[in-house]
Amino acid sequence: MKQLLLSALLLTSASYDPANEVDVELVLAVDISQSMDTEEQEVQRAGYVAALTSQAFIDAVHVGPIGRVAITYMEWGGVDEHFIVADWTVIQDKASASHFAQQIANAPLRQVQRTSIASAMQKAAFLIKSNRYEGLRSVVDISGDGPNNQGGSVTEMRDRMVSGGLIINGLPLMMKSNKNTWQAMLNLDHYYEDCVIGGPGSFAIPVRSQDGFAEAIQKKLVMELAGNQQTPEIHHTADREPIRCNLFD
Repeated sequence: MKQLLLSALLLTSASYDPANEVDVELVLAVDISQSMDTEEQEVQRAGYVAALTSQAFIDAVHVGPIGRVAITYMEWGGVDEHFIVADWTVIQDKASASHFAQQIANAPLRQVQRTSIASAMQKAAFLIKSNRYEGLRSVVDISGDGPNNQGGSVTEMRDRMVSGGLIINGLPLMMKSNKNTWQAMLNLDHYYEDCVIGGPGSFAIPVRSQDGFAEAIQKKLVMELAGNQQTPEIHHTADREPIRCNLFD
């Protein structure tokens, strides 16, 4: 028995690599459903590239106790429609951030039909659990311009992920709220607050104009790396009725 325990300990020690330790494992899960037109997709890509190469982001990386984060950029649409645009990369300085951002900038644009936030969450969780990194926190960042309309209950999937130790933040895209009737009626920011985000310190930052896109992404990334450890798990705004999360599931 002692020999078995010693062998297990030696195996664990041999597989340990301090280079795989990071402050945050972060999945950037980006909506490419058909409601996102080409112009919006281009603005979205440019916003992420600008934010990931900003000095504010690099400074936030260095604030952590390890000074490194692992990030992957995944585009998503309907059930099982997931595209890894930039695979897991350790970012620790301007050069590594620029290399990661360049992969995003150079990738061809795609567009798919449906919007399965639940499926995107499940894939993001798999990407975190199956990578080689050891993060102090694991975060999934969902950006999208509509509700979950395929792939089962978004709240059930969110709750499973939160119970597994993941944090889900949101970037509801509301740039068409003044043109799109269903999006205006839905109050997408409220939908993300009630139905999508979860975990300690989770938050959603709505984007209401193309001009504010890059600034919102930068703010979100800095907050995610800072690890705002407040208490709230699922947020409900006190002065409104909760959103019916299963309305479109």
